[in-house]
Amino acid sequence: MKIYIKSILRGSFLAGMLLFISSCEDYLERTPEAVVSEELAFQNFINFQGYVEELYHCVPNFTLSNWVSSFNWGEDEIESTAGTFTTGYHFDRGNFWRWQVANGAGSNGFLDANSANTNRDHKNKGLWPLAWYGIRKANIGLENLSRLVDATDEERQLIEGQLLFFRAWFHFSLIQYFGGLPYVDQALPSDQQLTLARLNYHQSAERVAEDLERAAELLPINWDNTVAGRRTLGKNQQRINKIMALGYLGKNYLYAGSPLMNSESTGSRSYNTDYCKKAADTFGRLLQLVEGGETQYALLPFDRYLTNFHTMGQNWALPGGTEAIFRSPYYSANDSHWRISKQYKPTFMDEGDPTNFYPTANYVHANFGMANGLPLPVDVTQADPESGYDPHYPWKGRDPRFYAVIVYDGVKVVQGSIPDPNEAANRFANLHRGGSYREVVTGSLSGYANRKISPLTANKYDRAYDWGSSLHLNVPYMRLADIYLMYAEATLMGYNSVGATSATFAKTPVEAVNVIRARAGMVDVHQKFLGSVDIFLKELIRERAVELAFESHRFNDLRRWLLLTEAPYNIKTSYEFDRAGDFNADDPTQNRIINMSEEVIIERNYTSKHYWLPLKLADVMLYPEFNQNPGW
Repeated sequence: MKIYIKSILRGSFLAGMLLFISSCEDYLERTPEAVVSEELAFQNFINFQGYVEELYHCVPNFTLSNWVSSFNWGEDEIESTAGTFTTGYHFDRGNFWRWQVANGAGSNGFLDANSANTNRDHKNKGLWPLAWYGIRKANIGLENLSRLVDATDEERQLIEGQLLFFRAWFHFSLIQYFGGLPYVDQALPSDQQLTLARLNYHQSAERVAEDLERAAELLPINWDNTVAGRRTLGKNQQRINKIMALGYLGKNYLYAGSPLMNSESTGSRSYNTDYCKKAADTFGRLLQLVEGGETQYALLPFDRYLTNFHTMGQNWALPGGTEAIFRSPYYSANDSHWRISKQYKPTFMDEGDPTNFYPTANYVHANFGMANGLPLPVDVTQADPESGYDPHYPWKGRDPRFYAVIVYDGVKVVQGSIPDPNEAANRFANLHRGGSYREVVTGSLSGYANRKISPLTANKYDRAYDWGSSLHLNVPYMRLADIYLMYAEATLMGYNSVGATSATFAKTPVEAVNVIRARAGMVDVHQKFLGSVDIFLKELIRERAVELAFESHRFNDLRRWLLLTEAPYNIKTSYEFDRAGDFNADDPTQNRIINMSEEVIIERNYTSKHYWLPLKLADVMLYPEFNQNPGW
């Protein structure tokens, strides 16, 4: 149900809001029958929930943000040479203005759009306009709670909890990219001068925390177990609940405690232990509920690991299963199976846009280690007796997640028939020097490909991206594995010990990481990494890179750790090698390679200004208190 309220936009906050008022006039200019009074709109749960529903549509789906979706901006990914228009391409070259539509982001970025579009079109949604729109809408709803007279206490709590969550979530989503901003907690009138000054990051995070803590108190763990939720029984998986509120409350505290955010607020480039303790204790509350069997959430078994990101042949089932905590809305199967499956496919063989995204060699080599828990050597052309790594057989004995996520040379990609004899060799990933998968326009620059987001069969022969396959892709914003890893980091840095626990959960940082590794069939964290907080932190950083690879976390992780400008995180490389001996089609790990070298594709020449994105020029000119980020 949609409730259209004539006064939904009586003004705006920033130019991002001002720009979309005119575009919202079509939304507001409804027939008299479609416009209802505020009293009717807010008087009962059904009507008020109809109002709240639009807030869910303010969450952009970063995996489907346009015909080409660019969302991994760390050192983890490189586009094919056809992708020179993407946000990632321009970010690599220091052009962070590119997040803005006015500077070309409209064709692939999820941070901006021409308007605050809340319809069913994924490809025209942007975080900046939708966040401000959503904040205003949440404030209007909160200001009208007193009109909710025909409702139970449970229904009032559900409405208020959702409104508070969204107000906090939109603010948090903005400050993680732009730094401290005004915290807008009222619907601002359009006839008054704007004077809201930017808060620092900690001040902003405190306001986010207030809303999320209250939301966690009000919301249920599972809507299916509420009277109101029985109206949509079995269809409440994405409705805002206590676990989502606790997850983002903990993440908000961890970000506030991270070196970048602490530096912005206090000048100290170290972790803030007070915020890290708050994060650890919040995540601990969440994990205690999960491990106590009080929630609907659990890690997926490893044989279903990739269903976190895509499902196929399951009647368009939403990916994520019991592990996904927060996801964007999903509207159209056609959006999912046709667009992103082709950008993140494990091969260059498809139809349509030639832009593809591939893992960088530096990221694969630095993070995806050996099955015994040890990393690869810094120089992957050399043997490492300790880990057992053999540079001539580099695919042997690796972390199981390497085989689940990364396409390496010799992997069988095409599973069915290949009618064209000229392409028969393309059944296998020819990622060696001069191989067909290194094709100049659409192929891999790095020598690796990605099978995490799209299945191997997303190619023009197996055609998993055709309608009949029911291929559905959707990368979650937050999943349970991330909660365990954030708990480990927050507890480690808040309580300053590898063996510490939070005040609310009995697992140590090491034990929390081992939960994630055990799911994949990996051994526990190696003893050599347990000697100190600093040593274990480096291993934890590597673990996040493996488990959360290509899920749009890396860019913000590097930023908050103050590593974005530092070597080796500022380069992207390729792996060059030749095949030697007979080709083993059944087990590509047995294939020998020679003449190995790792070559720099690009060095990202960043300075301190690149730790925050630049605000829109039109916005910073609105009034003096809304100042630009340093260096821009």
